[in-house]
Amino acid sequence: MKIQSVGISMLILLIAFMNFLPSLVRANDVIYSNEVVVLVYHHIDDQVQGSVTISTKLFEKQLEAMQRKGYHFISMDEFKSFKSEGTAIHENAILVTFDDGYKSFYTNAFPILKKMRIPAVNFVITKDLDNPAGTLLPSLSREEIRKMRKEYAGIDFQCHSDGLHAMSNGKPLLTNKITQNGVTETDDEFKVRVLNDSRTGLSKLIELNGSKTVDSYAYPFGSYDDQTITYLQEVGVKFAFTTKSGITTKETDPMQIPRINAGSPFIRAHSINNLIKQAKRHQIHPIQS
Repeated sequence: MKIQSVGISMLILLIAFMNFLPSLVRANDVIYSNEVVVLVYHHIDDQVQGSVTISTKLFEKQLEAMQRKGYHFISMDEFKSFKSEGTAIHENAILVTFDDGYKSFYTNAFPILKKMRIPAVNFVITKDLDNPAGTLLPSLSREEIRKMRKEYAGIDFQCHSDGLHAMSNGKPLLTNKITQNGVTETDDEFKVRVLNDSRTGLSKLIELNGSKTVDSYAYPFGSYDDQTITYLQEVGVKFAFTTKSGITTKETDPMQIPRINAGSPFIRAHSINNLIKQAKRHQIHPIQS
């Protein structure tokens, strides 16, 4: 009877432990393996409000919640090795990405990422490096990029175009010809414009040592087509990131990498786990031959 009583007491203690510290139990859950969830953020700010802006507090709480759930943050280099070489990665792997190269990445996001030792990559609009204070939202400077790269090697910088993060007549410049004074670009002029812009953006980041290898690109406004992919590959882009939701597998086209938007003020700390599980449920698996 005494042994049975001890057993019941231990069971009660175990149940209480699981109820009060659920994060420690759930941390071992395997939601996915041999796959990567790529998250995308834009602006981290405590004063500005917007659909792609979140506070520093919410950003940090999101990262903490993901760590408690057992997610593992990987670097851009680890992601590229996984995609190009099939290198093994952690279960529940997550790559954190930012678009646009805002100064808030340096002032608000970077201190949190550095403190928590979480890698991240920022896709920079490189023309703004020439006048970082002249943009609608202040942009990263060359000095800030150099400082971050020096202080924490897990921070990476890749390209979001040089000057093609813009529209003409409501159409993204990367995927549409420009018409001026009734005259539309020829096919050759369009190609040269896209190639030159892409080379310029990559070159600026290479000069800054923005990454061990600058070979990645985030499509402005998420707009791309087969022609865009061909032109980017011609200048050395090997990995390109979309705004389509999903999870990256080894079979995912490296020029059409999906991302899950985590940078909305409506996404609470616990919500990202739900978004990931939803993407996993809707994932289309390749047919095995």
